[in-house]
Amino acid sequence: MRRKTGLLVAAALVATACRSTSEPESKTLAVGWRPAGSWSGNGNAQTGSFDIGSGGFRIRWETSHETPAGAGLFRITVRSGVSGRPLMVAVEHRGAGHDTAYVTDDPRPYYLEIQSRNVDWSIRVDEAVVGPVSPPSGAKPH
Repeated sequence: MRRKTGLLVAAALVATACRSTSEPESKTLAVGWRPAGSWSGNGNAQTGSFDIGSGGFRIRWETSHETPAGAGLFRITVRSGVSGRPLMVAVEHRGAGHDTAYVTDDPRPYYLEIQSRNVDWSIRVDEAVVGPVSPPSGAKPH
C-alpha cells in the first residue's frame, strides 16, 4: 500500500514548531528539504543508513529502461536503521515511471530495501525541515 502524506508532514511539523514560543509576534514557517542520500542501480539493493531527525522525509524515485516491456517491478520498503524491521512499503510500481512518496515516523536512522526487476532505478531521500521564512531583502515588516 502506498501512502502519500506530504501535507500531513508539513502540517505536523509546522504545528510542532509553533507549539511553544515565547516571542510575542508570530513568524511564518515553511517546510524545506535537506538532502539525506541518493542511490541508483538495477536489481535488488539496500541503501546505506540515513538519519532523519525531524521524523519526516520524502523519497523521490524514477524507474527507466524497462526490458522487456511490461516486465518491470519496483518496490521500496522503509526499514528502521535501529532494529531493521520493515516500517512500510513506500513505493510499489510496475514499469517505467517517477513519483514522490512521503514518510512520517519517529526521528531515527532509516534505510531502504529496494526490490527491482527489469528496470533501472534512482532514488533521492530528503529530510523535512521547518524554519522561519525570511522577508525578501528590502521588504518592510507589516
